[in-house]
Amino acid sequence: MTPIRVLIVEDDRKIAEIQRRFVERLDAVELCGIAHTLADARDLTEVFAPDLMLLDVYLPDGNGLELLRELRASDSATDVILITAAKEVDTLRSALRGGVFDYILKPLVFERLQEAVDRYRTHLETLSTLRQVAQREVDALLPRGGSDATAELPPRLPKGIDSLTLDRIREVVSQGGHWSAEDVGAAMGASRTTARRYLEYLVGTGELTADVSYGSVGRPERRYCLTTSG
Repeated sequence: MTPIRVLIVEDDRKIAEIQRRFVERLDAVELCGIAHTLADARDLTEVFAPDLMLLDVYLPDGNGLELLRELRASDSATDVILITAAKEVDTLRSALRGGVFDYILKPLVFERLQEAVDRYRTHLETLSTLRQVAQREVDALLPRGGSDATAELPPRLPKGIDSLTLDRIREVVSQGGHWSAEDVGAAMGASRTTARRYLEYLVGTGELTADVSYGSVGRPERRYCLTTSG
């Protein structure tokens, strides 16, 4: 398996060291350099032509998005995963317009980086085997299509349900036990109404089971727990 050659662009030397250690734990990945400034990043990209760049936004001599735009303007073969503390929507928009492969918020977690690099490897392997493309292959290769060209596209979430809140709900109930909507809302800092909407959605998908219990005053209350198989 040909290794993916990675360049880290990160001004904070401690964070860069963490990223270096993470990259060295990945299978079939080769670190070709670490840049702490845009100028260094340009030089190392020119010399090593990395397959993938882990790019920060805020650098001492400029903005990482400038380098992203330069790479795209020059038709560079280097792909970019942005790893940044920038949570502004405008930064995300600029990154998406610039064609980033992925956008990861700090603090970087190893499993999230591993997932992104694995998807990138699958992306490269799929591209290398294609001679002509049908719409299905195009949809799978684009970021919204996921990593597997033969996989079904994930279902679109209904109005009023967003993936981040849904993941927080899953995290709470994954602790086990039976939860009321009020308990879940308190655990994640949301209203009971919001929590119940998401809990009922998960009941509908089969991830959760709902039972009715009666409190001390005889008032019925729905309680939710993970669906057990078998």
